Amino acid sequence: MKLAILSRNGKLYSTRRLVEAARDAHHSVRVLDPLRCYLKISSSGFRIHYKGRPISDYNAVVPRIGASITRYGSAVLRQFELMGTYTPNTSDAILKARDKLRSHQLLAAQGIGLPDTVFGDNPDDTADLLSLLGPPPHVIKLNEGTQGSGVMLTEKPSASRSVIEALRGLYANFLVQEFIAEAKGADLRCFVVGDTVVAAMRRQAARGEFRSNLHRGGTAKAVRPTEAEAAVAVRAAQVLGLGVAGVDLIRSERGPLVLEVNSSPGLEGIEDATGVDVAARIIAHVVTSGGTGRGRPPAARYVLPAVPPTALRGPAARLNPGV
Repeated sequence: MKLAILSRNGKLYSTRRLVEAARDAHHSVRVLDPLRCYLKISSSGFRIHYKGRPISDYNAVVPRIGASITRYGSAVLRQFELMGTYTPNTSDAILKARDKLRSHQLLAAQGIGLPDTVFGDNPDDTADLLSLLGPPPHVIKLNEGTQGSGVMLTEKPSASRSVIEALRGLYANFLVQEFIAEAKGADLRCFVVGDTVVAAMRRQAARGEFRSNLHRGGTAKAVRPTEAEAAVAVRAAQVLGLGVAGVDLIRSERGPLVLEVNSSPGLEGIEDATGVDVAARIIAHVVTSGGTGRGRPPAARYVLPAVPPTALRGPAARLNPGV
C-alpha cells in the first residue's frame, strides 16, 4: 500500500517509528507536513497540492496532528477523507477528542465512568458551580491543554475561586473536576489499536507532583490492565470514533474512570515501558482496515497485552519484532 503520515517533523520518535514499521512491512510511505498541504474545494471535486505538486493516490493516511495545528491539520485530513483515502482517526474524531468538554459529554452519555466535572461561564455562578462538584481538592483543566499543561490542583475553596477568576479574566475555556485521592498520583495509559488494547503502562507522578505525565517527570512501567479497564478503554475510543488512541484511566473506588482520550498518542513512552512494537500494530491495522474499506470502528474485543518480564530499552522494532 501507499501510505502517508501527516506530521510536522519526520524526525520525531513516533513519526520515525511509523515510517520504519511501514517500510519493514514493505509498504511505500511518505511523511507530509500538513501545513505544506493546500486545498482546492469545489463542487466538481477536491484536490490537494504539496510543495507545488498534486497528491491524490494514497491508500491511507495516518494523522499525527499536534494540538497547535488542530484546525488546519483536521481540514487537511478531511480533504483526504473526501477524496476517498482511509484514515484510522477521522478529522471529526480528532476534533471530538481534542475538546475535553465535548469528549466528556459524549463519553458520559454512553455511561462511561469519568471524574465528576463542572463547567460554567458566568462569575456570578462560581459558588454554586463548585457546590455541584463538592469540597476541594479540585482539578482545574484548560479545555484543550496537552501533556499535563494547563492542569492545576487547588486544595481550598478560595484557591479554586481565585484560579477560576484568573482563567476567566484570560477568556480561557476550562473544566473543574473532582480529585481522585485514592489513585495516589498514578494513572493507566491504555494504547488502543482497532478493537484491542495492544499495550498498557502505569504512570506514577514524581514526588510532590500530582500529574503523572512523563513530560512532567512521571515514571512508567508495563502493566496488564483488568478486563474492565481494557473494555472501558476500547469503548471510549470507539465512542469518539478513534481507531488509534491513548486512553488515560484512573483507578478509583468506583472502578476505572476515563481522564482523557488522546487522538495522537506518543509511541516512545509506551514502547520503551512495555517493549511492544506499537508502531507495527498501527500499520497492520491501517493496512487491514484500509484494504477492506472499513470506515467505522469494529465491535469491541478486549485482548489484554502481556507484560514483559523485564523492562526493555531501545527501538521496539528490534526488541520485539514478533509482536
